[in-house]
Amino acid sequence: MTLGRTYPEQYQQQLDEKAQQLEAQFADLAPPALEVFASAPEHFRMRAEFRIWHEAERSFYAMHDPNPPHGTVEIRDFPIASELINRHMQPLMTAICAEEILRRRLFQVEFLSTQSGELLITLIYHKRLDEAWVAAATGLRQQLGVDLIGRARKQKICLDRDFVNETLCVDGRAYHYQQVENSFTQPNAGVSEKMLAWALEATRGSSGDLLELYCGNANFTTVLAQNFERVLATEISKTSVQSAQLNLARNGVDNVEIVRMSSEEFTQAMNRERPFRRLSHIDLDSYRFGTIFVDPPRAGLDPATEQLVQRFERVVYISCNPDTLRHNLDTLCQSHAIERFALFDQFPYSHHREAGVLLTRR
Repeated sequence: MTLGRTYPEQYQQQLDEKAQQLEAQFADLAPPALEVFASAPEHFRMRAEFRIWHEAERSFYAMHDPNPPHGTVEIRDFPIASELINRHMQPLMTAICAEEILRRRLFQVEFLSTQSGELLITLIYHKRLDEAWVAAATGLRQQLGVDLIGRARKQKICLDRDFVNETLCVDGRAYHYQQVENSFTQPNAGVSEKMLAWALEATRGSSGDLLELYCGNANFTTVLAQNFERVLATEISKTSVQSAQLNLARNGVDNVEIVRMSSEEFTQAMNRERPFRRLSHIDLDSYRFGTIFVDPPRAGLDPATEQLVQRFERVVYISCNPDTLRHNLDTLCQSHAIERFALFDQFPYSHHREAGVLLTRR
């Protein structure tokens, strides 16, 4: 892929190459056959962000060209992004260029779209936004029929709301999520649905309770809760915790408790190393944990969390970084065996590989 270009005729080849790389990287752990989940070859990204380049009276979306001689390249469309984003890119820029107050010192535009047809656009400036900007942006919002946010240093102005509502379909059921601007959400909605379905199937027939670390906005929690008696989930981001609680309620999930803690803090709590007020209402001893679900950041699991994970009969690990997953499995496979192994192609035409493993105690 070059600056958002797509090559659908090459997609299967690049996906096969990713699968071969992942199989080779984990071969000595003797995993089962790799399950491969493909992406749509075009319009798969629900998020996109662009620098804004100004030349005289003209402004345009720009990206840095990674290929020699480098420099800045104008972007008029972005086929890897959703059709909704592509439909609004040029009408938005035309409208911005027609209003000097919207154009002046604008340096970045961010798009957040959904499969359900909602679009939120964030305009980011190197200037303070005043009432004149609000009036112009309100007109722009009405003209385009989208939600708008203005951002500047220590300033955020929502003309209506700072989130979109997404619907993901998993195993024949629709799940509804609030996705907040500037918070993490899975970028490829179609592949996210496949990841959720895989995790749901991998945990089907489980007994007891589920512990989930790094639950985010309850993307997985909302779906997996049906397979367990109770779920205890942790998340460090206050914004994500609020969205998670809303998403659970929106989907009628009532067997989940969320605590705002890091994985390191929760490991300390499980080890009885120190008390936490945020757990004062939770009776950890009452849970019958049999399964743990982890979806850590790129750094993977720290050593203490690795040891915590090894206590569980079943482990579901979703990884955005196969290198740290491989490192963690060097420890986890001392006590557990890989029962399922999956590749989720969240980022076609790139080197990025998203993986999933189901581990069971030996």
